[in-house]
Amino acid sequence: MDAELFPRPRAQIAPGAVHLPGWLDADHQRELLDSCREWARPPAGLRTVRTPGGGTMTARQVCLGWHWYPYAYARTVADGDGAPVKPFPRWLGELGRRAVRDTLAGPAPDYDIALINFYDADARMGMHRDSDEKSDAPVVSLSLGDTCVFRFGNTETRTRPYTDVELRSGDLFVFGGPSRLAYHGVPRVHAGTAPPGLGLTGRLNITLRVSGFRHPAERSPAAP
Repeated sequence: MDAELFPRPRAQIAPGAVHLPGWLDADHQRELLDSCREWARPPAGLRTVRTPGGGTMTARQVCLGWHWYPYAYARTVADGDGAPVKPFPRWLGELGRRAVRDTLAGPAPDYDIALINFYDADARMGMHRDSDEKSDAPVVSLSLGDTCVFRFGNTETRTRPYTDVELRSGDLFVFGGPSRLAYHGVPRVHAGTAPPGLGLTGRLNITLRVSGFRHPAERSPAAP
């Protein structure tokens, strides 16, 4: 029996954290994938992220709007080719605002950062918090390609209690409010589970955030 005959319901995983399955239809998934492939091209393209301790993240990453590297933001790829970060497109911000309106109560913020992570079958993401921004606006997470186990925890510790959520291609996950600084990670990717018509081997996660930073052009002449 085809499990997809049974719709997956919207679920509140924790206060302020909502999973909305199948939010992006097949056409919108393909359009977003095409954009990700363009963003992944150099300069300022897909890179391996290196941690201060000398390790490397197994998921590769490209950034839009502001460039993230452990554990700060810059306007250039400070830990890579030094090129200016790719611009954050207005339509992607509109997508983020629509995601918030469809999941959480309250005003939708103006997104200005995207972190796009590519996971192959062996990639993982350890438990961490998205805490390098100066804004408490909700984080919007979109999934393309292979299904993953998304582990959503608590704000105090990387360990239990946590909830494992299956994120499939097209799924939306938004977390804000009391869950904004919850630890979360990806302990497993299920290889070969991407929709056949999408044309993607592996998983892409598009995470939208609000920086809370002032653009350099907005600073007064007296500002540091």
